[in-house]
Amino acid sequence: MTLQLVSSLPTRCSRLAVPHLRRPCGKVGPRASMSSSFSSVPAEDASMETVAPHAPVTRERRLNPSLQEQLPKPYLARALEAVDPSHPQGTRGRDPRGLTVLQQHAAFFDRNGDGIIYPWETFQGLRAIGCGLPVSFFGSILINLLLTFPTQQGWLPSPLLPIHIKNIHKGKHGSDSESYDTEGRFDPSKFDAIFSKYGRTHPDALTLGEVFSMLKGNRNIYDFVGWVSAAGEWLLLYSVAKDKDGLLQRETVRGAFDGSLFERLQENKKSS
Repeated sequence: MTLQLVSSLPTRCSRLAVPHLRRPCGKVGPRASMSSSFSSVPAEDASMETVAPHAPVTRERRLNPSLQEQLPKPYLARALEAVDPSHPQGTRGRDPRGLTVLQQHAAFFDRNGDGIIYPWETFQGLRAIGCGLPVSFFGSILINLLLTFPTQQGWLPSPLLPIHIKNIHKGKHGSDSESYDTEGRFDPSKFDAIFSKYGRTHPDALTLGEVFSMLKGNRNIYDFVGWVSAAGEWLLLYSVAKDKDGLLQRETVRGAFDGSLFERLQENKKSS
């Protein structure tokens, strides 16, 4: 009887009770080869590579492949907090007041807290963080002139050049780091890329030359307003917030995004 059963196996498809042999006869999977069966090391996943051999710029401007291990869900834009691996909960002890990170950045210049920033308030805010009189005067006019129409409530422009914080996301310009998304949330992965791409001298700081490299690298084609706006913002930040070694520290830049840096600069100026 046993011999008859064995002799009948080649003539028809058998279904043995051995798990790795329970595959239908005549159907071999695409990966069922001798080499793959005994391979213990998985092939490198090219889909996770961030450097393209024929695009040198991807090697020069590197990304941080370990960011997800350092910060939970770094791809998720945060509405209320500017987070990074050192501050996974944002700025400790600070009330966001229900404002987006971009709104918090702008709200420092709303000196009377009514939700509207007029040129004289921008001037006062610039003076409070240490800007000189000429920079504060011309800066307040230029900033309000650029942002008043995109953020206003209706179509008729106001001669007082108000900036409405409620609509500040509409004033987001191009050619920037994209650390703010188009709704004013904070994108941790884009913020981290500022330093992984351009912080070559120090991993968590930028020199003035690296700031210029970043500005050049972030340019969108023919976006002249964005070029000028981004350059003005970063050079102003560098002038008031660089350390004694001429470096713009990561924490300084993070504080500029949520406005906490402006509060610290104001307090330092008062105390001095």
